[in-house]
Amino acid sequence: MTRSADLAEQIADLASSKGLWIAAAESLTGGAVSSALAAASGASDWYHGGVVAYSPRIKQHVLGVTPGPVVTAQCADELAAGVARVLESQAAVATTGVGGPDPEEGEEPGTVYLGVVAPGYTDCRRVELEGSPNEVVEQATEQALELLLHALRQGQAQEGDTQAS
Repeated sequence: MTRSADLAEQIADLASSKGLWIAAAESLTGGAVSSALAAASGASDWYHGGVVAYSPRIKQHVLGVTPGPVVTAQCADELAAGVARVLESQAAVATTGVGGPDPEEGEEPGTVYLGVVAPGYTDCRRVELEGSPNEVVEQATEQALELLLHALRQGQAQEGDTQAS
């Protein structure tokens, strides 16, 4: 079992036990986080889905990201909050960054921002990864799943579907 698959199984156990719906917003990872989550046990009972928002326009128009640079902590935070809202989920993880091989927005390849929201917990992390673009995506996927798992462990237990207010 890969590290991503193992992390996704742990997320599945926690999400199921807490009655949480999970979502993902991805740019840099292009669906790799969603793929790992969807392949985990009982995903239809806890995984609402993911949005691959590769272009800034989609980030802004679909997920409500503020116009401007997208390789930022603010963008990662807004992606996570936006996908949780759009997909009616209590917890969400988001990835944005520079896979390489060239710099973007003044950031070097391997610069990644990860955002997460969960009941009673929010966080954003900047990580510096090394390797080829594919290796950066693989590492970013693992880091995103680790962050989501951490958020679910740290956040408050909550059961049931998100209710509109």
